[in-house]
Amino acid sequence: MPLRIYLIRHGETEWSRSGQYTGRTDLPLTARGEVMARELGLRLRDIPFSRVLTSPLQRARRTCELAGLNVAATVEHDLAEWNYGDYEGQHSAAVHEVHPDWNLFRDGCPRGETPMEVSVRADRLIAKLRTLDGNVGLFSHGHFGRALAARWIGRPIAEARHFLLGTASLSVLAYEHERTDSPAIARWNVSSGDFPATTEREIPPKPIQS
Repeated sequence: MPLRIYLIRHGETEWSRSGQYTGRTDLPLTARGEVMARELGLRLRDIPFSRVLTSPLQRARRTCELAGLNVAATVEHDLAEWNYGDYEGQHSAAVHEVHPDWNLFRDGCPRGETPMEVSVRADRLIAKLRTLDGNVGLFSHGHFGRALAARWIGRPIAEARHFLLGTASLSVLAYEHERTDSPAIARWNVSSGDFPATTEREIPPKPIQS
């Protein structure tokens, strides 16, 4: 069975709701975030996963658990969120007041990860994923998920800024016509409210947002 990657962003946390950068701060899901994770699980329950990998951070692991996939899950440290360094816990507006032209995917964070470091991490994970087959579930985070998608299709990390990714969203990375030399994004940023189905075949496509 050809590789098909189900990229899942964790449910809502207090900081994702407020818009604060949440890298390595290990926040729990909110009550709403837990509901979102359970709803996502209803959409995933009929998909036979060959592997499930999760970020070590509790918001991703809890989303995986509430989605009903934690029994088969393995912690993968490369799925952790971007290390925001000095910008951890800050709002984007506050950062841009000091650095108006700053862009995470181009500039990185002081005393945090650089775009090159995140790109290398994403490429390392992709190399592991390409050795697998079947349906693989990944429970990860917003900015790293966007970086992973950009690198999956061979684009520079800076282009990840165009791929918006909501909480408890489902995206699918695959191959066009099952050709391993033609990686593609089959679904992007599908939220639980966007589809009523329980199988991936019934999920309608959603265009990439920019």
